[in-house]
Amino acid sequence: MAFTPRSDDLLLVVDLQYDFLPGGNLAVTNGDEIIIPINRLGRQFKHVIMTQDWHPDGHISFASSHPGTRPFEVIELPYGPQVLWPDHCVQGTHGAEFSSEIELPHAEMVIRKGYHDVVDSYSGFREADRKTRTGLEGYLRERGFKRLFIAGLATDFCVNWTAVDAASAGFDTYVIEDACRAIDTGGSLAQAWADMNAAGVKRIAAGEIA
Repeated sequence: MAFTPRSDDLLLVVDLQYDFLPGGNLAVTNGDEIIIPINRLGRQFKHVIMTQDWHPDGHISFASSHPGTRPFEVIELPYGPQVLWPDHCVQGTHGAEFSSEIELPHAEMVIRKGYHDVVDSYSGFREADRKTRTGLEGYLRERGFKRLFIAGLATDFCVNWTAVDAASAGFDTYVIEDACRAIDTGGSLAQAWADMNAAGVKRIAAGEIA
């Protein structure tokens, strides 16, 4: 099936930041491979929004904030299970910056997430407590967008949670699989696709957009 971007379509680009790219503190394997395809996709969409992980020092999701733990362990926090991460995307650091190779000059908004120190935030719509909202849903509704096409990092965390929340909010949601890359820790990638399928998210390839 081929998709021709419409005026009510939006490309949502998730977390193309240095800490998630090779050499970063939480590098996603081959994460840099999707930059050129996303730049190409960006030229096909009139409307683009980007999300940006934006943590304060000592964020609750960092293993360094929990003595005796290691990155990728899972602990229980007041809002539920939390994977502990290496320090990453700390506000004002190089690792939090978008890659300079991104060519999306027409991006209309950047949604920052994860800036509350006591709750993580994978989704561009709602934080991990599932209560605190970013305002993205209201913005998209006011602008009249109907279909969302999502690409970026990482498939099994921020892309997954963003896509599930988008579909749950009633948007026709597509994840561009070959314009994403995954961390895949403890079966997280398979679980992510199961969650997205259950939410009604469609999986497509970049070549289907023309």
